[in-house]
Amino acid sequence: MTPDSRTRRKAALGSWPTPLEAAPRLGRALGLGADDLWVKRDDLIGLGGGGNKVRKLEWTCGAALADGATVLVTTGAPQSNHARLTAAAGARLGLDVVLVLAGAPGSSASGNLALDGLFGATVVWAGDAGEAALGVAAERTAERLRREGAVPALIPFGGSSVTGAHGYAECGRELLAQAPDLESVVVAVGSGGTMAGLVGALGPARVRGVHCGAVGDPAGTVAELVSGLTGTRCAPEELSVRLDQVGAGYGELTEPVMAALTLAAGTEGIVLDPVYTGRAMAGLIAAVEEGEIVPGRRTVFLHSGGLPGLFGHPATLARAEGALRTAP
Repeated sequence: MTPDSRTRRKAALGSWPTPLEAAPRLGRALGLGADDLWVKRDDLIGLGGGGNKVRKLEWTCGAALADGATVLVTTGAPQSNHARLTAAAGARLGLDVVLVLAGAPGSSASGNLALDGLFGATVVWAGDAGEAALGVAAERTAERLRREGAVPALIPFGGSSVTGAHGYAECGRELLAQAPDLESVVVAVGSGGTMAGLVGALGPARVRGVHCGAVGDPAGTVAELVSGLTGTRCAPEELSVRLDQVGAGYGELTEPVMAALTLAAGTEGIVLDPVYTGRAMAGLIAAVEEGEIVPGRRTVFLHSGGLPGLFGHPATLARAEGALRTAP
């Protein structure tokens, strides 16, 4: 941790610690012991529908406030959890929020987009744009806001920066206090900051990431953030990142993910989303089947949230509704 990061102001956005709950029925269904599998409920962080981005936003918004920002600008896909929670953070902190999103007007108004509107965010549609093009559009938007007299702060894609990663270094230490004997933590890898913070606190051997298709080089992205966070070089090959759960691409529902959503809901009443936590659970299931995660050792599944995004994913909703049983 750098001296600058230690003295930076944090914004108060969450209630800590989040619960760590046993998942005995799910654990037994996977072939683990009844006390082996636990779920870290970062979906239960109170702000804006919950989720892992809140921990990062405490740090990135704190930096924005310290710099005198009056408006937060960030980027994402139309159903971005990060965009939703940036909008909620802005509402909590009294800051305007501008979301630069891929796509065009007329995208689904359900799920996270509906909440973006409730939180009072303004959307700039960037068309068919990837991460780099979204970044350029966000810079242009920030420059326009400056000309109009605002003080914009650019919050990085997914909230993932060395500053934001401190939020999950804190989570790693929180987990150690709750479960000192934890063997593995399984986490979705989107923009990389959540896994990077956990690796910074727990070391690479205990953190297992599951790539969700949001970035081109997940291990390299995480390693760069870990290096900046810890001040020591982390090589990508030190990290455990599964690449086999992306399927046809980011945002596309796969059969293993649908099976994971159904199993978690049917055994523990826990709702996952089809883009991030569903893929992470599918990766956990595969790791147990392959003998990478074994009975008798404590495994923690980090539930990073995403429930509102489920309601903006028509394919998953249709499959879930189709599974309803009706009485004769």
